[in-house]
Parts: sequence; structure tokens; C-alpha cells
Amino acid sequence: MSLGLVANEKSRVFSVRELNFAAKQLLENGLPLLWVRGEISNFVHASSGHWYFSLKDEAAQVRCVMFRHKSQYLDFKPANGMRVEVLALPTLYEARGDFQLGLEKMRPAGLGALYEAFEKLKRKLEQEGLFEEGRKRALPYLPRQIGIVTSPQAAALRDVLRTLANRMPGIPVVLYPTPVQGEGAGQKIAAAIRAANGRGECDTLIVCRGGGSIEDLWAFNEEVVARAIAASRIPVVSGVGHETDFTIADFVADLRAATPTAAAQAAVPDGAELGQRLQHSARRLARASLRRFEQAMQQLDYLQRRLVHPAQRMQQQRQHLEQLQQRLRHAHAYSVQHQQWRWQALRQRLRAVSPGVAELQMRHAGYARRLHEVMAHNLERHALHLTTLQQHLQHLDPRQVLARGYSMVRDERGKIVVDSAQVALGTRLDVTFAQGWARTEVKETGGN
Repeated sequence: MSLGLVANEKSRVFSVRELNFAAKQLLENGLPLLWVRGEISNFVHASSGHWYFSLKDEAAQVRCVMFRHKSQYLDFKPANGMRVEVLALPTLYEARGDFQLGLEKMRPAGLGALYEAFEKLKRKLEQEGLFEEGRKRALPYLPRQIGIVTSPQAAALRDVLRTLANRMPGIPVVLYPTPVQGEGAGQKIAAAIRAANGRGECDTLIVCRGGGSIEDLWAFNEEVVARAIAASRIPVVSGVGHETDFTIADFVADLRAATPTAAAQAAVPDGAELGQRLQHSARRLARASLRRFEQAMQQLDYLQRRLVHPAQRMQQQRQHLEQLQQRLRHAHAYSVQHQQWRWQALRQRLRAVSPGVAELQMRHAGYARRLHEVMAHNLERHALHLTTLQQHLQHLDPRQVLARGYSMVRDERGKIVVDSAQVALGTRLDVTFAQGWARTEVKETGGN
């Protein structure tokens, strides 16, 4: 619903709810999110977690509400009389017809430019890698000397010195005095950090100051301080402000502590706790040494029992050698006797199963005679068989046939010719006689 619609319906009667709804729509559509500056008054923190207050200046005021899901992200607590800047949407609370601002963000007045500068420098240094954990160094466990960069009048210095004295009173402390607030404080803080590195007399450096507003802590948000901390060869502990305060120095330092006191606690171990650990280690060492000593004494007693005088040792070896000689003699005598018993037993067994020498000789002569007879008989039989074979060979010998006037004809290949049909005219033949042979040539052939 718009005002134009309302104007065109002059005869229409609206309910209060419809009127407030139309006014709310007109406000929210006509006015976007905007920043408003003013002073807080009548601040109420409801049990629901929502904040209700008025924002006023010299001439006017407006009701404001900031719901819990928005206020929980603020890093400060608003209070009456505080000047703030709020990002809000103008609207109307329909139930009561109250014009109010619905807050999205809130910051202390006049700090908008500082916050923007803070975020801009933070993004720049983060892109350069100055916040990376990989470049940060571990603090020495027990520093030989600690340097403190702060103002001599700062309450934070007294807190740090008191904490160091309580935890580890024997460690020397060197103060590098510098203003920590006001015009040029950032340059002087950076110069003190460079001086500590140039003198090289400390192995841990604490950069600290107490809490305050963002303007009070601004020196630790300057680029010159951040780059001095990043370039420091000495590990740096940053303890600036309270636990909720964050500065650029905190992001660049090797270790960020929530407070100056926490920075001192991080820089040195607790002397009392260290003493207890040393006492515990000493007791453990004493017990271990005692056990080792007892074991050594027990081992010594054992070795002493095994230790024998050289003369006694020689006597023992001599007795052992005599025992071995005696055992060797007994073993040799037993072996000889055993072999004799065995030989006698074998001799008796041989006599029992073997004939006499004369009988063996008679048997040998009989065997020789029989062998001679068998051999003579076999020779005679083989000679007779040989004669018979010779007679058969003589009857089959072709030379016997040739002696009676016959001849044997072979062709040029040495094959016996038995038929005239096997030869042709001009064939050369070999003719074998009983005595010698002749070569002839076929001139004419004829059959039976």
C-alpha cells in the first residue's frame, strides 16, 4: 500500500494497523541502509540479548534496536553517552507506531576511517605473506635475556616485570623505552625494535602496552611497526591491549598474547614448575643411579665368584688333563680287548663253518681236473664241427666247379650273366676261369 493509494481513497477508513503497515512500507522502500551518527542514551540490554536505546544529537533523537544475532559480533559493549556510527534501515514498529532504526552494524563514532585503514593494511600485509605461520619462529624455552619495548611509565611494564620476576627471577631484562601512544609513536616503536636487533643482547623481545581505545592502540596498527617486527631477527611476542583487542602487530609477531601479562608468561617458563620438574628428574636420576649401582655390585659379586687364581686354574686344568689321559688309556685298552674278543669270535665261527686245508686242496685239484677235461672235450667238439664246415665250404666253392671246365660270366656291372637274353650286341663281358679271367665283347646272341 502506498500514500498515493491512500490519497486516491479519501472516502476509505483505514485501521490503525493498515496505516502503520503502509507507513512502514513507505519508509523501507524509500530509505535504504544508511550510516547515522549520534550519542547513545537510555540503553537497555534485554534478557533476550537484544539491545534497545535512543540515538540522539543536539536537536533530535530516534529509537534504535539491534537484535542479538547482530550484536554478538561486536567487539565492544555500547554504553550511555558513547558516540557511535550505526548502519541501519529506517522502519516503523507497527505495534506502537514508533519510528525506529533497525541496526545492522555499529562502530565508535569517528573510527570509520581508522577501521578502513586497518582492514586495508591488514589485507596488504596478508597478501605479502607477513601473517603466514610458516615464517614465524618458536620462542627459546629458557631465554638468556629478555627485551621489552614499551613506555617506562606504562602500567603494562610493571605487570610484565612482576610476572617475569615471579616466574623466572634470574633472567635479566633490558628495557627499550619508547612512547606507545600519540604523534610519531609508531616510528619510535619501530626504531626501538631495530635498536634491540642491532644491539643483539636479547633472544626474546616483548612489544607491549595496556588496553585502550582504537585511537590509543593505533601506533601498533601502523605499517612501519609491522615491518619492523617482520624484519626482527629476535622472536617477538606481541602483548598489546586486552584480550579482545587485535592490532596489526599481533598478526605479524611470532606469538600473539592476549595481554602484557600473558606475553610475559609466554616468554619464560614458570620457575616453580620448572623447579618441581627438575626435582622430579633429579629423584628419577637418583633412583636410576642407585639401581644401576646395585646392578653393578651384583654383577661384581657374580664375577668375583667366577674369578679363579691362575695357579688354581692351572691346577684345575692339569687335573682335567690327567682325567682325560686316564680316560683315553681306558678307552684304548677297552678297544684293543674288544677287537681281540671280536677276532676270536670270528675265528671260532670260521672254524665251525670252513673245512680243513687238505680238503680244500683236494677240492681244488678235482675242480682243476674237471675243468681241464671239459675244456678238452669242448675243443675236440668244436674242431670236429669246424672240419665239417670246411668240407661243406669246399663243396660249395665255385672254384671247384670251374676246375672241371666251367667258367663264370659277369657283365660290366659285375652281375653274373645266366641268360643270353640279358646281354646285347657290343656288351663287354668278363669271363672267369679256374685259373685267371678274360674280357670279351658280344658279337652275336642266340637263345635256346
